Amino acid sequence: MSTLPGVPSLVTKALRKSLAMGYLEATRAETGRLLATLAATRQGTIAECGTGCGVGAAWLRSGAPSATRVLTAELEGSLASEVSDMFAGDGIDVLHADWSALESAAPFSLLFLDASQALMSERDDVIALVEPGGMIVLDDFTPSISWPPRVHDRLDRVRADWLADPRLTSAEVMVAPDAAVIIAVVRPGGSAGA
Repeated sequence: MSTLPGVPSLVTKALRKSLAMGYLEATRAETGRLLATLAATRQGTIAECGTGCGVGAAWLRSGAPSATRVLTAELEGSLASEVSDMFAGDGIDVLHADWSALESAAPFSLLFLDASQALMSERDDVIALVEPGGMIVLDDFTPSISWPPRVHDRLDRVRADWLADPRLTSAEVMVAPDAAVIIAVVRPGGSAGA
């Protein structure tokens, strides 16, 4: 299988699966490159909440050291099964489960989820999954140049809460003119498991 220029072969495979299954949105290449870079610094286990067609997990695996475990959870059963089959032998474990099932494999050195998942989750529960010094990466934000952050003339409560949480050292990073991520590092004593 030929790869897309500048895209790891595992990511190309996941992008093709995504298109074949009719999903037009996936982890953007700009975010994916950042994920791969951050994953390259991690050991132990890294995880993703919401597998989709596996593009985010593929970016994580493409950057992570070979000994680092990559785990992803997907609630939709047929999607989890398809992606699990696709990743057979690629070093990515796919759980057919809600994101909260990741707790059994915690703590993580990196946890990736999108802003909509963060909105539906308790921040305390998410932070508790990550080891001290570990990273939480939240994507799918529209860049905000003001504080407090605003979107469509309203306070962006999710972004403000993640950036101001005293248990975290956080920064918003623009990955494209229309896309930003939050990278949050759990301070020592910041996670419930610490």
